[in-house]
Amino acid sequence: MKYKLLVLDVDGTLLNSQREVTKRTVITLRKVQSMGIKVALASGRPTYGILALAKALDLSSHDGYIISYNGAQVMSARTGEVLFERTIDPQMIPYLEKKAGKTGMTMAYYDGDEVVSTNIGNPHVKDEAEMNGMKLRQVEQISMSIEDWPSEIMLFSDDEQELTGLEEHMQRHLNGVMDTIHSNPYMLEVVGYQVGKSYAMSALVQKMGIGMEEVLAIGDGAADINMIQMAGTGIAMANATEGVRRCADFTTLSNDEDGAALAIERAIVAEAQTTEIPIDALNAQSKNTLMGNLGIQYTFASPERVEATMPVDHRNRQPFGILHGGATLALAETVAGLGSLVACKPDETIVGMQVSGNHVSSAHEGDTVRAVCTPVHLGRSSHVWNVDVFTSTGKLVSSIRVINAVMKKRG
Repeated sequence: MKYKLLVLDVDGTLLNSQREVTKRTVITLRKVQSMGIKVALASGRPTYGILALAKALDLSSHDGYIISYNGAQVMSARTGEVLFERTIDPQMIPYLEKKAGKTGMTMAYYDGDEVVSTNIGNPHVKDEAEMNGMKLRQVEQISMSIEDWPSEIMLFSDDEQELTGLEEHMQRHLNGVMDTIHSNPYMLEVVGYQVGKSYAMSALVQKMGIGMEEVLAIGDGAADINMIQMAGTGIAMANATEGVRRCADFTTLSNDEDGAALAIERAIVAEAQTTEIPIDALNAQSKNTLMGNLGIQYTFASPERVEATMPVDHRNRQPFGILHGGATLALAETVAGLGSLVACKPDETIVGMQVSGNHVSSAHEGDTVRAVCTPVHLGRSSHVWNVDVFTSTGKLVSSIRVINAVMKKRG
């Protein structure tokens, strides 16, 4: 496998403009993780604000990572262990307070599940808390409320030139002490020295014992530039600024067009598919079969695993909008059938013998389920397959056992 680590920016990349992760993106990321690729979410958000996304993508089960505070912290999604961290010296907080006070800027920082600020009525502070699912806490003075070394301090102002001026001042006078990230027109993020997604990514690569050429990074903002440049392959979103796109190896579609999913499918999934298994042709040939009538589409095929998706709609739902168990079994037989065909020798063919399933939960109309088929036993006379069917959010719907007989072709 060419890549071993996929690093994804969150806002503007993983999430669409409605701050949602689409079903296609969820399915694609679950797919690459099942292939052994580690996924790291890299964001300016605090760790708490990324946890729900990490859970939805099942990062903990696949030993994924969370890169938060624009690279100030790297955490294992499975254990919660902090693998890398750079913070701000609390002695610098009064200096920041003084600068903010002179211009009337609003100051804030993250503390656990709270956004702490001197002005919780500021609309940008409120939006920051809402976006990350955090509570608000009002304080009179930031320096008096901070107990630990903070990962990031935020300064808010609707005067972008004011923020730019402060950023330039700090770069001149505090070089080697703190760094700044002007992530959007109304917010200046102050972080520890040499904090950035590229530094965090470098620390993670070293921890994993892999090379930077084995990293695929995707982003859209100025904070993603160094990360995109440093990775073996760097991809920019179509909604990125021109400067970001120029730094990337490739540009994909926008975050409202599943651009991240498309880039991952082309760079990782398509490369892993063997040329002997023509998935597009198989899907086209099945258009007028039961498989086509149920909307089943092969998405990945190899000797070790076969995957397919099926939308839950009028073709396979029960009267109350729940996926029909018979359609689920048909999906399992479909992927197990292809698995056996791939595993067979040229002079062999297969015949379905038995299918039995345990339906453990439901999938509802509007969702798309994903079947993952792996071999239990590949013998000379029979193949036994395990097929797990998941919803788009990773909930197990059914666990199915399929047995196919292996027969010699006649003539």
